[in-house]
Amino acid sequence: MKQSPDAVMLFAAGFGTRMAPLTDHCPKPLIPVSGKPLIDHALALASPINPTRIVANTHYLPDQMADHLRPLGVTLSPEQPDILDTGGGVRAALPLLGDGPIYTLNTDAIWAGPNPLALLRDAWSPEQMDGLLVCVPIGRTVGRVGNGDFDVDDSSRISRGTEFVYGGAQIIKTDLLHGIPDKAFSLNLIWDKMLKAGKLFALRYPGRWCDVGHPAGIGLAEDMLRQSNV
Repeated sequence: MKQSPDAVMLFAAGFGTRMAPLTDHCPKPLIPVSGKPLIDHALALASPINPTRIVANTHYLPDQMADHLRPLGVTLSPEQPDILDTGGGVRAALPLLGDGPIYTLNTDAIWAGPNPLALLRDAWSPEQMDGLLVCVPIGRTVGRVGNGDFDVDDSSRISRGTEFVYGGAQIIKTDLLHGIPDKAFSLNLIWDKMLKAGKLFALRYPGRWCDVGHPAGIGLAEDMLRQSNV
């Protein structure tokens, strides 16, 4: 198995229920923020790291997603008839992604600062790590409601906690996916195995990050981007 990631998985299959009514007739990744669809912001992060392939899963309003993504050279991994969640979605896309570690990127967040995928590429240590997650200190988040997802120790190992928000960008080895019996499952199941083995690490993000999973997040993200460009 190769050790350096060269494929990016974009999560783009969800229903976007928190974004209603904006998602009644438009998939969440195509909702515009600062003049371009959310998924185009994600593609702008993926392209500079020169992956050999970019794959996006689709389920909700898939024809709209296909019409937008195919001309951009993105390979589609349709999930029909059932949506597969993050873990099941990655496993279903493995024939397209290859057998090595991969980047995954959520498409419902906006970043203001260094490219998180480039930071991951430079920090990845496959001998030590099974997963490397970009984690944002709670004070650097915009539009986040509630506590964080993780704590991070001095060696950058992760534990479940409240001080850091998972930003939705990671490098992850995929071999553990094959040991999950369910067809649809969350990547949290894989993270828990990596946590127990001491193989899950955090990359602390030095910029700002905005959750655009709800309508109010659009304006917050646009304000954040304007401030970052001043």
